[in-house]
Amino acid sequence: MKIERVEIIPLERSLDREFVGGTYKIISRNTIVTRIYTDVGVVGEAFGGDEDRLQAPIVNLVRQHLAPLLIGEDGRNVERLWEKMFHSNVDLGNRALHVLDLNHRAILMQAIAAVDNALWDALGKYYQVPLYKLLGGYRDRLPVIAIGGYYYKGDPNHHALQEEALSYKEMGLAGLKLKVGRATLEEDIARTQAVREATGEEFIIACDANQAWEAQQAIQFCRLVEPLNIRWMEEPVRWYDQLDGLRQVSQATSIPVVAGQGEITRFGCRDLVLHGGVRILNVDVTIAGGITEWRRIAGMASTLNVQMAHHEEAQIAMHLLASVPHGLYVEIFPHPERDPLWRELPRHHPLIRDGHIHLPDRPGLGIELDPLVIERYRSD
Repeated sequence: MKIERVEIIPLERSLDREFVGGTYKIISRNTIVTRIYTDVGVVGEAFGGDEDRLQAPIVNLVRQHLAPLLIGEDGRNVERLWEKMFHSNVDLGNRALHVLDLNHRAILMQAIAAVDNALWDALGKYYQVPLYKLLGGYRDRLPVIAIGGYYYKGDPNHHALQEEALSYKEMGLAGLKLKVGRATLEEDIARTQAVREATGEEFIIACDANQAWEAQQAIQFCRLVEPLNIRWMEEPVRWYDQLDGLRQVSQATSIPVVAGQGEITRFGCRDLVLHGGVRILNVDVTIAGGITEWRRIAGMASTLNVQMAHHEEAQIAMHLLASVPHGLYVEIFPHPERDPLWRELPRHHPLIRDGHIHLPDRPGLGIELDPLVIERYRSD
């Protein structure tokens, strides 16, 4: 299955409203479509990533540097091709200053991810099996939760938040990942209580602070919401205190601490677990080097009794999490205004019923993309 051509297309879709989380605001949905064309007629196709400011450098890196490395190679050799891309000598303005160069490394790892994910789709199509079966096939359905609970203006009694959470329950979702960290601790605790009161004890509630707090603030929040049966506390501490701060929170609460969505390699994930006390990794396959690197991280996690979640990107995440015994929940943006590309770009959507997302039975990722939508939102 020789690679003949690599195509990469950036997409940008403006949102109809602003979504406010713990430390950020979202006004557009970006993604990247990658296609791998082969000499046997198989075309690997994947989309993913939510990068806005660095989207153009990622795309240019694939076009100018990574794609030429792959032409003529056998697309079945995913491990060898990954190493070839990872160890390639590309100059992104590197200065051999670790912290300053992390941005350059993140561009490289997202570019590798875009290509690697499309290669795995091609591999599944070549062998005529769904990707989750090719990767291990542990199960064919997974619990699915909503990413939501953003901050509302003018909702002092949290009625709008409660209605949102109830709408997800009525959709058949198993739970909600609730945004916290922007308001006072008292307000965020009240918001969490309101969701629990509205949805009942069976509904999964996870809290995501997006690195908003000092360690002691995070500990205080966790201790006060422990009676509410919170499934996990995601990214509770600020960016500059990830390891020791996460460890402090993990040791002070019974709520599992989650991190990893911003890590770009298995080495960073290793440190989160061994030094940060993280009990669940939510590595993003579109950020951290693609499916090949994600599988390495998942293997490491299993030996350390760490579970695997995934940050967004359900179209790939469901295959990864279904392929391993320690995979948790698929995350989606069910709000149509938050992720319109999830609704518009795929021609077929996986079945969601009784709190679970059911894996597609078509080969590879099992998702056919609408070329008209790609043309409508391409940003190059």
